[in-house]
Amino acid sequence: MEINMKALLGMLFVFIGCCSNVVFLELIIQIDPGAGNLITFSQFLFIAIEGLIFTSKFFTVKPHIGLKDYLILVVLFFGANVCNNYAFNFNIPMPLHMIFRSGSLMANMIMGIILLRKRYNLRQYSSVAMITAGIILCTLVSSGDVKDNTHHSLKVDTTYSDFFWWSVGIALLTIALLVTAYMGIYQEVIYKRHGKHPSEALFYTHMLPLPGFLIMASNIAQHWSIAVASEPVALTVPGLSWTVSFPLILFYLLCNVVTQYICISAVYVLTTECASLTVTLVVTLRKFISLLFSIVYFRNPFTVSHWLGTILVFFGTILFANVINQVKDAFEARKQQQLVRKEKLKTG
Repeated sequence: MEINMKALLGMLFVFIGCCSNVVFLELIIQIDPGAGNLITFSQFLFIAIEGLIFTSKFFTVKPHIGLKDYLILVVLFFGANVCNNYAFNFNIPMPLHMIFRSGSLMANMIMGIILLRKRYNLRQYSSVAMITAGIILCTLVSSGDVKDNTHHSLKVDTTYSDFFWWSVGIALLTIALLVTAYMGIYQEVIYKRHGKHPSEALFYTHMLPLPGFLIMASNIAQHWSIAVASEPVALTVPGLSWTVSFPLILFYLLCNVVTQYICISAVYVLTTECASLTVTLVVTLRKFISLLFSIVYFRNPFTVSHWLGTILVFFGTILFANVINQVKDAFEARKQQQLVRKEKLKTG
């Protein structure tokens, strides 16, 4: 299987953008656990402004996909992103957050069975069972060691308050997982009808939800104030002797927004340049590397049970993508080509 240069660059930027994005996300969350809405809004605003200038050219370029078709997609996309980021307010540690989101295959299978009446083979059901078991194992282990990192506005002084808010966080992640799966099915229908236009879809799925952030304006303003008042960091301008003092959270937020743009743009490129198998492998491997980095660098608690759950999720995804058979088929095809060449040399 040949992969063109555009696809290779897409893979490279998925690893660079997505992995570094997780680092800056966790750096922000460690200082201000309730900054989820501010992070989401900043990401949407940055990508919308970039798309307005370079893709839509200030709405002078007519979209290939009608705005009505984008509305449902936008609502789903907005809701999933808000749920994922807001879950940090409810005692959800970063490793569990990343492992839980790795269950997208399970969610897609459930939605495919319910909405599209799809049927899957034993290998696919087995792989999803592995992923499900891995997520449940990590969830149960994490629930037994819930730390008191709930946002102060959500704190309730009762015996079961920590576990209750942790359960709310798990519910938000579950909703986000199912919504994302449904969004993928709906997106597939739109692309079949109108063709694939990744830059356009990226712009409209980030521009249209912006008014929705008015609902959480007070929360965003509150955490913006926290970010502005955070500890200053000294930045030296390259090539000059100037030193600029910048609030630490704002610096992390800027880095998070830029890396998020690189990450999601690269994923959109991969969906148009590569087969779904390749995209699944790249995204899964990226999540696994991010998980390892989070554990090592941030010293997050990670037990033997966590490792077992992670291995189940990772290899379940590999099994679902049918990598082993794909590699065997590629090897057999190459072996067959070599035999054909030898036969030609003998007859020649």
